[in-house]
Amino acid sequence: MNLISEQQAFAFEVEPTVASFHTHDGSERNVTSMADGTEVENNVTLNPYALVQRQGMIEGNLDNALTNQSLPRDINPGSRKLLIVITPTHARPHQAYYLNRLAYTLKLVQPPLLWIVVEMTSQSEETAGILRKSGIMYRHLVCKKNLTDIKDRNVHQRNVALSHIETHRLDGIVYFADEYNVYSIDLFEQMRQIRQFGTWTVAKQTQDNNRVTLEGPVCNGTKVIGWHLNELSKRYRRFHAETPGFAFNSTILWDPRRWHRPTLEQIRQLETVKDGFQASSIIKQVVEDESQMEGLPQDCSRIMVWELNIESNSFYPQKWLMKNNLDFIAPLA
Repeated sequence: MNLISEQQAFAFEVEPTVASFHTHDGSERNVTSMADGTEVENNVTLNPYALVQRQGMIEGNLDNALTNQSLPRDINPGSRKLLIVITPTHARPHQAYYLNRLAYTLKLVQPPLLWIVVEMTSQSEETAGILRKSGIMYRHLVCKKNLTDIKDRNVHQRNVALSHIETHRLDGIVYFADEYNVYSIDLFEQMRQIRQFGTWTVAKQTQDNNRVTLEGPVCNGTKVIGWHLNELSKRYRRFHAETPGFAFNSTILWDPRRWHRPTLEQIRQLETVKDGFQASSIIKQVVEDESQMEGLPQDCSRIMVWELNIESNSFYPQKWLMKNNLDFIAPLA
């Protein structure tokens, strides 16, 4: 189904609107703003400047191997930060569509970029095939948590990726890119400007699909001065950034003394917090307050991420069963 006509396109430029936002002192104002455990098959240390990662099937397990390719002459990888993009995934009818779409987006981003894709229980051949064909440097990981014991699989999958970054001391910018979101290519170049922690506005389609709300920072230049508020239930969050609305320096994970972190505890996303508070829970472990944040782009004046509810509108006939395959659905007998 073609969801938008040829004449329509996502609007990444944002018009001035009256935004309700939460300030540092806890007050609320109306202002006019420009809203816009872990299983790894081997311990190979990743070269951030390799362009392609090749994986082969050996005795039923995927054995990761890196293949270095020479860079184009007009690209100086040493001048760009490594982007570490984390994507949790699971088998469902739209999985192949989402992964391929995100792969095409990431392929347009200037290297170096590492795509960490995490599945539950085991590495599926379908996901491995998409990654191999993507032409992107990647690492395919598995979360071995028992699905019956967890409430949100994405939390544990992201934590597997964070543990991998910490173990291998990967130096770059960490970003949680869920596969179903739509991303501007400029977002990834903006992220390379981040020193410690960067945040930006996310446009979210409501569940009834009748409107779009803005989640994220209100900025003066690159200084975060407040947050967009759309739901009263979320007003008690310390930070009002969404999961796809922030990124941070990976060295915070494995070099706490450099960043003067008050604790040496591992930084992980928490499943025990209420829905909508999980992003805030990890942000509080990375920064102390808004003074350590950078709003992107200037004045947070453009939307660079869209959350769309495509899957929530899907209809499947009764008595149909989704097999453990990316794109195969068969009726029950």
